[in-house]
Order: sequence, then structure tokens, then C-alpha cells
Amino acid sequence: MKGFVGRRSLLDRLTAEVDEARTTGQGRFVTVRGRRRVGKSWLIEEFIERSGLPAVFFAASGQTPERELALFAEKLAQSTLPSAELASNVRFETWEAALVAASSQATADNPSVIVLDEFPDLCELRRNSEGDLTGSPQEGSLRKAWDQVLSRRPVLLILVGSDLSMMEALTLYGRPLHQRPTRELVVPPLNPHEVAVMTGRAGAQALEAYLVTGGFPKIAAAWTEGDLRSFLEGSLADDGSPLVSTGRLILEAEFRSSVQARSVLSAIGTGSRTNKAISDASGITTNHLTYPLKVLLDKRVIATSLPLSARSSTDRRYAVADPYLRFYLQFLDLGYGEIERGRGRILVPGIIESWDTYLGLAVEPIIRSAIENLLPDARFGSAQVVGGFWNRDHSVEVDLIGADRRDPPVEAVAFIGSIKWRQRKPATGSDIAELIRSGSQIGGVTSDTRLVLVTRAGIQDVKAPLAAVLEPDELLASFPLD
Repeated sequence: MKGFVGRRSLLDRLTAEVDEARTTGQGRFVTVRGRRRVGKSWLIEEFIERSGLPAVFFAASGQTPERELALFAEKLAQSTLPSAELASNVRFETWEAALVAASSQATADNPSVIVLDEFPDLCELRRNSEGDLTGSPQEGSLRKAWDQVLSRRPVLLILVGSDLSMMEALTLYGRPLHQRPTRELVVPPLNPHEVAVMTGRAGAQALEAYLVTGGFPKIAAAWTEGDLRSFLEGSLADDGSPLVSTGRLILEAEFRSSVQARSVLSAIGTGSRTNKAISDASGITTNHLTYPLKVLLDKRVIATSLPLSARSSTDRRYAVADPYLRFYLQFLDLGYGEIERGRGRILVPGIIESWDTYLGLAVEPIIRSAIENLLPDARFGSAQVVGGFWNRDHSVEVDLIGADRRDPPVEAVAFIGSIKWRQRKPATGSDIAELIRSGSQIGGVTSDTRLVLVTRAGIQDVKAPLAAVLEPDELLASFPLD
């Protein structure tokens, strides 16, 4: 597997927490959240290895509370903590006792690191009479350990979790850990530039690798050579490969108890973007879509947008927010049975055949993000955000709209733009003419509105004055290399 890439700012923040514990002799408490397989555990392992600090790293597995405590005691006894010898043949009755024991011999010169990975799997959640989560006995036990002991010892306590909504809720008012953590970290996927480094690719190939891997480190690290076809043939031959198993883990973990949300996500992932289309594909009537859509939005699995112009609009569209999950739902989810039976190879020709069409839509949000990374930039006028435009019957669509705000009506349209992500054919004057014709029907577009072109294969016979022509290398470079 390719070595560790990026995450420098996150490593620096963890180091700052340790430095604080070393200076003050007091505990530091960090929560770390991010999707499954996004590299949270890898980040913490890398931090421990670089720091050389004594540590125990315990990954919960959703077993009974008694079994989890017994497994923690075993991990503690095998750890590099100075308190390891105290855990031999010890039975902990509570997490309070376990954590107090683990921290018992920490010193300011060499602070102890205690990691509880997949912390939500430790918790027996409780709800009040209104159905709202109020915490768990494990959270309460941890609070006692922190308030009474750990906060006064030179330790770094790290809680890691993939259940984003639960990890965010841990510190809400009324929950046991409210105001306890000294820092909350979010681990995002690697960005396109970091994927380029990990996969050894450049330009358009790096951006397209990002659209398959989504910046998930294990998937990107598995694709360091070969083209898309060879990567798919190797990955789809094994249902345990990172490309296949990551999607299953995410979907099973986050939607185990929400059949409607899972059905709606599948509909969106296979191309349904409007309420009516989602309803038709999922079989859920439009007046019953509100709750599953809210679940998906709260989990940040989907994103929603409105057409940007100087006119108001309610013509909302939905899309899968994560590039990897979008790829998985489009091409692998419905074919998982074939992959599981060792017949994943039969999916490859269909993916390759539809790849160029898929790219045309999938690359749009990445390009919008890339241009926003470049702002402010004189080429794009007064634009502060980048979106798109479509009318109700979808007879007019414009890939790029630069505006002053995220939702319509906007005060001004700074630029309009077209994305031509063709692999061989350059963008031409007819593409720009079509952009101008479509732009004339958008509220807020005037003769002063700038024209922007994004092209994968260059330009040819373009005479219209363009404010900017963006090609893959510049787009890739817009993403910071951490």
C-alpha cells in the first residue's frame, strides 16, 4: 500500500494537544469523526508512530458491554502504556475504572495516549419519552473518568467514530460529554491533489481517479498503476477489495435501520435528481420523501442545490455528495451479487462503455469546487460561489454560474461557463455559441457577464472573448496539498 499522504494540519493539531498536556500536566480530550474507511484510524496510528508516545489503541466491535471491557483490558495489557502491567488478569466493571487505570502512570514528560476507536459501537443508546437520544451509560462513565481523574493527568484521550450524526451529538447540550472535549477533528477524504500524489497520476487522469476513489485512502492506494479497465478488473474480482467493500461498509453501517432512506439514496445514486424522479424510482410518494431526504442530508450523504440566477426558483435537485459513493451506487451496488459470486468481471464492459457519459456529470461538482478554490480571481469578476443553472423543463442548462451567494435570487451573475470534458475532441466555437444562447435566458446575465470555458482537450476555432480557459492541471493545482 502507498505510504501516508496529506493530513499534516490534522497531525499538527494532535501534536498541539499533546504539547498542551506536556506543558500543563493536564488532560486533553479530542473527538475525531469521518466516514468509514476515510482514514481516521490510519491518521491516529500515524500520529502515535511519529510521536513515539506510549499508547493503547482499542477498536470497539459492537459486542456486549462486558465483552468490550474485557477486550479493552487485554489491549491495555499488550499496550506500550506504563500502566500496561496493571491490566494483567484484571476485570474492569466500568469504563470509568478502565480509563482511570489506563491513565494511572502517565507523566508530563511522556503523556499517555488512549484511543477508543468506533466509540459509537461501545454505546448503549438511550432515548427520552420524545424519542430524542439522551446519551448512554458509557458516555456517563467516561464523563466521570474525565471530570474526576483524566482531566488532571497528562493524557490525550481520543474518541473516534464513523457515525457522523452520533459523533456530532456527543457534545450537544444535555449530553454527558457536553463541553468536555478540548478539540473536535473532522477527517475528510483526500482531495484530488492528494489523490494525484497517492496514485502517481497527473492532470485529467488524477481528477478522474478521484471520481472513482472519492479520496478514500485505501481505494486510492490500491490504484497505483494501470488504467481504469485493469483497476476495475482486479478490484471487482474480489468482494473484499477496497473499491467494493468500502461502499458496503458505509451503506450497511449508516442505513441499517432506515429502509426508506436507503431506497431514496439508491434512486439518487442511479441518476434521479428531482423529487418526482426520486419518487418514481423509489416507489415512495412525493409527500413521504421529506423524512428520508432529511436523513440523507443530515448524514451529508447527499447534497441539494437550486439553479443560480437573479430569479427565485424552487426547482431543487439532489445528488450524491461523495464522488466514490456516487460511483459505487451508479455502477457497483446493484451488481454486488455478481461480484460476491466472483463474476464482477461482467460489470466492467458496461462501466467502460458508459464512462465518458458518466464523467460529464460527475466532474461538474469537482470543477465548481476547484474554481471556488481559485476565488477571488480577477478572471471571474465578483464571483464568490460557483453553481449551475437549469430551467424547469431542463431545456436550458448551464454548467457554471459565478454569483455572489449560494441560493437564488442572486444579486449578480459574474460569469457563465461551459464544461467540455471530452477526452479527444477540443472545445470549439460552436460550444461557446451554445453557452451564449443558453445564458441569454438566465436572469441576471448581461452583455458584461464573463464567459468561462473548462476543457479537457484544449480549444479550437474559438473567437469569442473568454475570461478564462481552465484545463485539468490548473484545476488539480487549485486543491491544497496538505
